[in-house]
Amino acid sequence: MRIVAGRWRGRTLTSPTWDGLRPTSDRLRETLFDILAPVIDGARVLDGYAGTGAVGIEALSRGAAHVTFVERDPRAVRLIETNLAALGPSGANDRAIIRADFMIVAARLGNRSFDLIIVDPPYAHDAAEQALTAAAPLAGPSTRLIVEHASRFAAPAAVDGLQVRRTVKAGDSALSFYER
Repeated sequence: MRIVAGRWRGRTLTSPTWDGLRPTSDRLRETLFDILAPVIDGARVLDGYAGTGAVGIEALSRGAAHVTFVERDPRAVRLIETNLAALGPSGANDRAIIRADFMIVAARLGNRSFDLIIVDPPYAHDAAEQALTAAAPLAGPSTRLIVEHASRFAAPAAVDGLQVRRTVKAGDSALSFYER
């Protein structure tokens, strides 16, 4: 894995050495951030189901003001910390890592404001809908919420006032973009 663009472009990220963690591919991250380019600079981002941290790190590289990483697996949290440390000194205020289940954290973050919420739950039949339902209360009037999911399972058209605006498919993966 590598950082696709921005201030850390081309830097390599450490990949997991165990089964069960599916990092977002470089190509899919590039597609995601090409679409989000007009709104990423200065954005406050929530990276749910953060895994390796590649999505949140890409956001920081491209100018996001802050990323909150949420990941429950302690091995993955250490991987995020390793990947962030490898980028060298940077402002400590531009990131936070929360080690917990996303569903629990989403319920507790209700008073926080995010410009972008990106969730990448496991590729199970109803995982995208569950993640979207958990994240929906965190989405303000101008928040964009993106769910990565298996392309074989359609994401819901609407949840809690959020409407799908666009879905992009790439192989077994899909990105569904929601807005209020």
